Amino acid sequence: MKQFYIAGAFASLIALSVTGCASVPETTAKAEAKPETPALSAEAKQALAQAEAAVKDAKAKYALWIPTETALKMVREAAKAGDSDAVIKQSKVIADQVKTSLAQVNYPSTEMK
Repeated sequence: MKQFYIAGAFASLIALSVTGCASVPETTAKAEAKPETPALSAEAKQALAQAEAAVKDAKAKYALWIPTETALKMVREAAKAGDSDAVIKQSKVIADQVKTSLAQVNYPSTEMK
């Protein structure tokens, strides 16, 4: 008689496990679904393209500042997040920094000769 109860309990346990496992993919699929990120505005896309071009130009002339590279990374992260305002704001910072860094190339050398 004890074996009958053990077998019944074991069958119930297996039935619960199978039922529980069947519902796991649904909850996992819902958890893995990423929420839609808002699209960038046309102005933000243009600002991002200009910032990337400015950084590329400064890099080619060996005038790129490290904070400008960091700002470009921040702009790209904001673009991935769909934050148009942050992209536009940081792109203006990049443009100012690149303009100044390129002007610095024409400054006289401070090397002692």
